[in-house]
Amino acid sequence: MSAPDLTPLDKAHAEMEVSDAARLRFYERLADAELFLLLDAPADGDQITPRLFPVEEVTLVLAFDREERLAEFAGSAPYAALSGRALVQMLAEQSLGLGLNLEVAPSSIMLPPEAIGWLHETLGTAPEDVEATPEELLPPTGLPEVLVTGLDTKLALTSGLARHAYLCAVRYKGGGQSHMLAFLDPVPGAEPALARAVNEALVFSGIEAGALDVAFFNARDPLAAELAKVGLRFDLPEMTTPEEPAAPGMDPGKPPRL
Repeated sequence: MSAPDLTPLDKAHAEMEVSDAARLRFYERLADAELFLLLDAPADGDQITPRLFPVEEVTLVLAFDREERLAEFAGSAPYAALSGRALVQMLAEQSLGLGLNLEVAPSSIMLPPEAIGWLHETLGTAPEDVEATPEELLPPTGLPEVLVTGLDTKLALTSGLARHAYLCAVRYKGGGQSHMLAFLDPVPGAEPALARAVNEALVFSGIEAGALDVAFFNARDPLAAELAKVGLRFDLPEMTTPEEPAAPGMDPGKPPRL
């Protein structure tokens, strides 16, 4: 298989044995991926019944990160498209394992219910809300490259939620210092999703006892100009306007997307 044919999951899987941090990145890519779940019967609206596979002492469902990979494994079979994190939540609630890309890709792997439960718990780790007033902003220093790369990858998935973000060091009034990722002009209501994305980038970077503050500013805020001077800038993709989709299950040629 040539490099252009490799998916992000294939590449992350190939790096899994390098380090614990690389293993974490594989699980992060799994959560972020769109997956195609093999079903036992066609979906009934938004109700789906995955095909179950007893293997030794566990029960698996099968999912693939490309539709053609599912077709290669199962032929013409019903399936549903959903995010990795949605699938992980569903499997964790039922103590099921996952067979990913089995027999059809370099990222072929079986994940037992224990691994799915761990990933579900990790994804559920929420950032803490605190209030502090920045006193001085400084260029970021000493941050591991794996975290900066992880932030860049994660923020690429937040299309349209903010214009851009700046990573900087910060000193707060009353004492205390940290690093901060500041978003400019977030879409109203997008703040929790952006904070979770940053928290996941931190968690899956493998940095023990790491911390990264998240803040939100209007582009007209006086601090925005200072952020532009000292911060490392991340540009978030603009939201594209897709064609109006048909209701799930109404197009027999397309699986429901959950």
